[in-house]
Amino acid sequence: MKHLVAFAVALVAALSLHAGAPAQPLRTCAPGYVHANLSWGEKCLHAGQFCKVGNPEYHAYGFDCPPSGHLVERGGASHPAPTSAGVGATVLLASRTRSSGCVLGPEPDRRCSPGAYSTALTTAVLCSPGFRTGSIRNVPESEKFSVEREYGMQPGHYGSSLEIDHIVSLELGGSNEIANVFPERLYAHPGYRVKDRLENRLHDLVCSGQMSLRDAQRGIASDWERLYERVFGDSP
Repeated sequence: MKHLVAFAVALVAALSLHAGAPAQPLRTCAPGYVHANLSWGEKCLHAGQFCKVGNPEYHAYGFDCPPSGHLVERGGASHPAPTSAGVGATVLLASRTRSSGCVLGPEPDRRCSPGAYSTALTTAVLCSPGFRTGSIRNVPESEKFSVEREYGMQPGHYGSSLEIDHIVSLELGGSNEIANVFPERLYAHPGYRVKDRLENRLHDLVCSGQMSLRDAQRGIASDWERLYERVFGDSP
């Protein structure tokens, strides 16, 4: 009987020690993100992410969730909304070797349209609450007509049937330069609306720390359909 009592006391003590030990994180957050154990799971927090409005759990990790529904740092500096004049230098993701005879299809012709990003559009800027793509969208009509000519099209207005699309989207820091735009049809499989879905998801992954901004930019510029399969587990 004494042995049973001793065993029970030891078991209770062991369980108490285990319960009091801090939980080990199950995920690793990218630099600049804060690991958080919230009541609904582990998260990598960063200013600008969607959040649960008014939830005080964020306070322990240095954040608030105001009525905007996007995380803000408590007492931290905010990032001003960028403008088209302040997006920094353009960096091409590969060499642009052609400016005519480009092949029109669901994917851009990489010889003409390798994709490019703007250096000042960092993760912190893109994920900040005040970021809006409208303030940096600047593709003049002359550039749209030029890229249509490069792809063997008659320059003009095609309405919703065709979009002069950013290869690296603006919400991923894409540039407005001609190397980062191409004519993308709505009805050609898979079409620009399918790519839009990927762009939105990649922005969420970048802002949650699950994917680096450079990986997202390179992936969507090199083969966006393949990246779509990787992200959604299904073909576009």
